[in-house]
This record gives sequence, C-alpha cells and structure tokens, in this order.
Amino acid sequence: MWSAYEVIKFLYNPNKKEMNYLDQLEAEAIYILREVAAEFEKPALLFSGGKDSIVLVHLALKAFRPLKFPFPLVHIDTGHNFPEALAFRDTLVEKLGERLIVRQVADTIAAKKLVEPKGKYPSRNALQTYTLLDTIEEFAFDACIGGARRDEEKARAKERVFSVRDEFGQWNPKLQRPELWNIYNGRIQKGENVRVFPISNWTELDVWHYIRREKIELPPIYFAHERDCVRTAEGQLLAISDHIQIEPQDQRVRASVRYRTVGDMTCTAAVLSQATTLDEVIAEITTSKISERGETRIDDQVSEAAMEDRKKNGYF
Repeated sequence: MWSAYEVIKFLYNPNKKEMNYLDQLEAEAIYILREVAAEFEKPALLFSGGKDSIVLVHLALKAFRPLKFPFPLVHIDTGHNFPEALAFRDTLVEKLGERLIVRQVADTIAAKKLVEPKGKYPSRNALQTYTLLDTIEEFAFDACIGGARRDEEKARAKERVFSVRDEFGQWNPKLQRPELWNIYNGRIQKGENVRVFPISNWTELDVWHYIRREKIELPPIYFAHERDCVRTAEGQLLAISDHIQIEPQDQRVRASVRYRTVGDMTCTAAVLSQATTLDEVIAEITTSKISERGETRIDDQVSEAAMEDRKKNGYF
C-alpha cells in the first residue's frame, strides 16, 4: 500500500514510471519524518556523524527544505568517538545551518558520580543512556528520531517504527503497538517518549545503494585507509587511541582497513579492506556473510542479549 507521499510523488511524476525499491524506501522514510513533525511537539534527530544518521539528515532535507528542520540535531558524545566522525558532524551541520545540541557523557559521569568502566577496552557505551535520558528531560523531547535498522541486530528487529518508552525511558519489547499499513500511533502520556526509526526497513546494502544514488558524502573512515590497530584476543582490529590500554605483548598491526559501523573507538572494530570507492564497498558488503554489527561491534558481544538489555534501560 502506498503512502500519501508516494501517491503524490507518482501523480506529479511527468514520466509516470514505476517507483523502484529505493524510491519506495525513500518515500516511506520521508512520510515517517513528516508524521513526526505533525504528531509531536518537540522532536529531535539523533545525529552521530555515522552513515545511517547522515542518510536521515539527507532524507530530512528532502522532507522539509526549503524550510529549516522542525527539530534540532542531537549528539550524545561519549568522548571516545572517532575524530573523523566528529569533524564530519560539525562540517555538515555548519553547511546546512541547522541547530546541533551536543551533550557529553563525561559531564554526566562527573555529575552523577558514575563509575567509569575498567579494563583494556573500557567502553562508555552503556553510560550514554544516562546522558541521553537527561537530554530528553532537559529539552522535553517527546520523540527522538534514530537511524537504527531491523537488519542490524535482533533486538532492533523487535522495535516498531514508533517505539514507545515509558516515563523512565525504558523499553518493554512485550508491549509493542501494532502498526497496520502506514498508520503510526504517536499518542503518549506525559513523560513518555517515542523513538522513531524511519529507515527501520532498510538493509545495510540499501543504505549504501542509496548513498551511491544520492551522492551523499561520508566520513573518510568508511573507505579503506592505512591505520595502526591492535589485534584483540578475539582477532578483531581496534584503532590505537588514548582510550584503550596497549600492553607490550599486544599485537600491533598497520593495515588497510575501513569501518562498516562508526561507534566508539573502544568497541568498534575495523575490517580489512581495499575498498576505496562506493562501488567497491558495495561489492565487498554483497559478498560478506557477517552482519555489520556482528563483524565489528564488541559491545554487542558482552552477552546474548546485550543490545536488548541496553535498550530496556533507555539506550538508542
């Protein structure tokens, strides 16, 4: 069933040609973004400088230009981000002239006296939740748009496009609202919040095909480059940085790598790659038998339900 946006786009298309699958995914995402603008009073778009949130910003441009976005961009900065992603974030925001709100996990740790994780690869990933929930409360956001997709991880596959969080920011996977056809229910009680995932139905390959079609710029770390890494006991390659502990017996590697996902430097592994162009990246992903998070995200390997446990507590 076509959305209202799809129908209008088809009617006003002089060539009346059939929409391909990328057109349909784009139309659905734009329809969802406009639903958010219509149904919520204070939405926000979570923007990290990673490929999925960059695609969201591109879709927001199509949905709302020549007007400004009806929401600010929000980044929860752990202090462990890749410098390339932060530089891209700031450059893009300045180019677009949109509002960016940044809140630091380090400030939350100090204010709440949280305990920093220990170990060789100490991740602040779980601590982001505190900063995110504080930011939602500070600005009274009633909807947070994110770039999560169902194909990334099984807990994300359980989420609806409009996924409700209770007054404590918690998610209950057993209490999911039905979403029949393209009807999204934005009704919430005071204090509740909705996480919205406009590209939930996209796959990793869909994202890359769309990036190629739309000529969307990305941070350079998504393409092959030489980088100094340390090989973990599990064989994954972590970028050498001030955020991890390197010991004399650790194996250092300088290799041609790229990133399939961009999270913290402490929990996001690189993959060996020679792909320097969009076509080469797409060819590489097409033949891969491991999902992007399965191949690169150490934070998802803490336990079988690591992501679901974080999401229940209010994570992205």
